[in-house]
Amino acid sequence: MLRRLGFLTIGLFDPADPAAGHEETLRIIELGERLGFDSAWLRHRHLQFGISSPVAVMAAASQRTSRIELGTAVTPLGAENPFRLAEDLATVDVLSRGRINPGFSVGPPMNYDRFSSSLYPDTAAQEELGYPRLERFLAYVSGSPVSEFEGTVGIETFSRLVQPQSPGLASRVWYGAGSLSSARWAGEHGLNLLSSSVVKAEGSADSFAAIQRRQIDLFRSVHPAGASARVSQGLVVIPTDSATPEQVARYAAYADARLPRTREPQGPAGLLFAPDIVGTSAQIAETLQAHAGFQSVDEVAFALPFTFGHADYVQILTDMAEHLGPALGWSPAAD
Repeated sequence: MLRRLGFLTIGLFDPADPAAGHEETLRIIELGERLGFDSAWLRHRHLQFGISSPVAVMAAASQRTSRIELGTAVTPLGAENPFRLAEDLATVDVLSRGRINPGFSVGPPMNYDRFSSSLYPDTAAQEELGYPRLERFLAYVSGSPVSEFEGTVGIETFSRLVQPQSPGLASRVWYGAGSLSSARWAGEHGLNLLSSSVVKAEGSADSFAAIQRRQIDLFRSVHPAGASARVSQGLVVIPTDSATPEQVARYAAYADARLPRTREPQGPAGLLFAPDIVGTSAQIAETLQAHAGFQSVDEVAFALPFTFGHADYVQILTDMAEHLGPALGWSPAAD
């Protein structure tokens, strides 16, 4: 049975009026809390017309909500300074009273070669973009010293630790894994696992669901918490219970246009995409209950399609909360 229901948004905006798009994202998060969702997740996009600063958006959302958890899915750490990010996320976690769920990936961010000289003018070629960057962040939010000095200079007091420290933040760190090796690493380091609608086929001819399930099983087999280690699945799911005929037709056309990429691995990395699931909540629930990946999780963060309008998102989220979630055994959270 589904225990926790969340959603993921890219937070699109018009570059001619970015405030309006960001305000709509905040309104969607507020709606999610009213509908009883357990979590709202933000995609992190650089040099696109989506959320480039999820920390700032989560800070704003934390002051307009009181219960719903807020996360990133995912922040590419190659564009971040772990020291500064630890300060920012701990601050927002304190402001939200412990509701922040940072999700990360490592390696070069998308299109990194095209902007790395602006990000790291003198050190781009020397930057370590792999797991050690995440290990530093984890150490900083877990209370490892970052300075050799602690004491008072004049009237100013200094700490050896990143401030503020927010107890519990480290236990709410997630890793977005799409391969067996990254799932293993996340499990061995005791993180939570974000499994999305994209996996690496790694030479396998199996279905998306079978590959995803194999990654989840490996993650839990090496995680200190074993079978109880947290995994969230993030498929694109579009319920149509209260949709208009025009919306239903547009949603179906959207999914159909993206279907070819699900038939075989794509590109040099062999990425395999999950089909978008469109239909009534009863139809979607039946599809999910037969999905090997879904069968192994009790929490989800269903991804909202990139290019839909605000009214579409309101309809989709309302149907998720009022129809799809209950069909999967979920009950809305109480305020």
